[in-house]
Amino acid sequence: MHRLATVFADLRATGRKALLPYITGGYPDAAATVAILRRLRPEDCAAVEIGIPFSDPIADGPVIQTSFSRALQRGFRVDALLDAVAAARSQIGVPLIAMVSYSIVYRREPQEFVRRASAAGFDALIVPDLALEEAEELARAAQAAGCPLVLMVAPTTDPRRRERIVALSEPFIYYQSLAGVTGERSTLPPDLGAHVQQIRTLTDKPICAGFGISTPAHVRAVCAIADGAIVGSAIVRRMNEAVERQESAAALARTVVAFIRELAAALPPGVDAAG
Repeated sequence: MHRLATVFADLRATGRKALLPYITGGYPDAAATVAILRRLRPEDCAAVEIGIPFSDPIADGPVIQTSFSRALQRGFRVDALLDAVAAARSQIGVPLIAMVSYSIVYRREPQEFVRRASAAGFDALIVPDLALEEAEELARAAQAAGCPLVLMVAPTTDPRRRERIVALSEPFIYYQSLAGVTGERSTLPPDLGAHVQQIRTLTDKPICAGFGISTPAHVRAVCAIADGAIVGSAIVRRMNEAVERQESAAALARTVVAFIRELAAALPPGVDAAG
């Protein structure tokens, strides 16, 4: 079974929920990315999303946009990130998901991009600006490369499109809990549970919710409804602050991983822990 699918199967079997932290890749450099990834423990997170900096993101709020801009100003290159991940992959204990604009995938030719990402050790792709009409071809190529495509459902996605998205997405569904862009929020949307339950009528695949999830309390609340919580901007804000303090890669990694462990501590216990 595919590595990421195996993780979700194990979580389900033990009644546990998933935390999926998001970090900006190559920020402030590839060494910092590798330093974070090496410190992440499987008991804390099911996988980590690595955002690939892009000059014109459509779904990312100001915090992640700031990290993208700074990474690009520092000379970020996709190949350098992939090479760094590939070199360190044997020392990284969690699955990796690349979150990448379709412009980057298309420019490099989709089959070649997914082959390269898979060879570097990525376990799945999320392409937030991919049109559903073009998703089937990329999903086939990604599945063939062992790097399946995770698709996103938004609150505004109509029922017929939801069915198509759910059918294509592997090995889980990303539920975007808010319309608009990413960013920290003080409260969760009141319709989160209703949307997750509606998606459950379409599939038994795990459903992980993201956008606006910012605190351990949010993680706990989301995991009472969904199969996992995705946290991005709250982590990247800490990365931005560490860069502003001119912290070393090791210090930045400690800051990020410490917060991820705070979030993980809010995950509900599985059947093992509960006895």
